[in-house]
Amino acid sequence: MTLASILSVDQIITQMDSKNRWEVIDELIQKLVDCGKITAEKAPQIVEAVKKRESSMSTGVGFGVGLPHASTQLIDDVIGVFGRSSDGVNFDALDNQPVKFVVLFLVPQGQFQKHLQTLGNIARLLHRKDMRQAIEEAKTAEEIFNVIKEFSEPSPRNA
Repeated sequence: MTLASILSVDQIITQMDSKNRWEVIDELIQKLVDCGKITAEKAPQIVEAVKKRESSMSTGVGFGVGLPHASTQLIDDVIGVFGRSSDGVNFDALDNQPVKFVVLFLVPQGQFQKHLQTLGNIARLLHRKDMRQAIEEAKTAEEIFNVIKEFSEPSPRNA
């Protein structure tokens, strides 16, 4: 699964209000509720699953990127949400740098290969400095989504 395939414009927050990684998780999951990807009734259990995973080891992978994720039986397909913070958020990242871009994604329970593949694809994509810079310069959710789509598609530029 690519980042572009699990997102839509509605699943992008151009400027998060959160000040720490726990608030980020709450804010991103609330966005999934607001855009109808998960129900409000399931949200507390999903928040708990993501925070439990995050407590075991931070998903701040460096380069200003956080990738909180979890497997849960409460969803039927991979879903994601993207948030940007111009100031950055303390995510206990591996490089001790603030996180500016967060992709929270959920994978149905028992789909370990899909989970690893999705995590790898997103991490590779956001490891690219040119992509992070393009997202940072984007003004709207539509522009951010277009950057993600452009960099997700195989093309001579991305080869």
